[in-house]
Amino acid sequence: MPTKRPLIAIVDDDEPMREAIKGLMRSMGFDAETFSSADDFLSFPHISRTACLVTDINMPGMSGLDLHRRLVALGRSIPTVLITAFPERNAPASALGAEIVGCLTKPFGEQVLLDCIRSALAFGSEDQSGS
Repeated sequence: MPTKRPLIAIVDDDEPMREAIKGLMRSMGFDAETFSSADDFLSFPHISRTACLVTDINMPGMSGLDLHRRLVALGRSIPTVLITAFPERNAPASALGAEIVGCLTKPFGEQVLLDCIRSALAFGSEDQSGS
């Protein structure tokens, strides 16, 4: 039986950004799903399969930070990479909890994002093994 590839969820109201990250994730062998809002992601039937969440901090409606907090409150903590075009408006990632594995300022390089994704996947596998 084939092993499932890690699922990366991308939540961003900026469609070109969503699609660019999705293409990169798929080119690296990950499954990727995109969502234009936090509410769309919360209604996704496969949240529990999500290995890493990449979300914009500043979105209309529920922000990426609020999405992260909501998932934690629901007991669905997912290793998360935050992205933002406005770093001066946001709290440092280190203040947001262990599940935040990175906070990237747009525009960011592909390698930096991939490094964060790998950290998230390593964090998630440690979490599942009980470490």
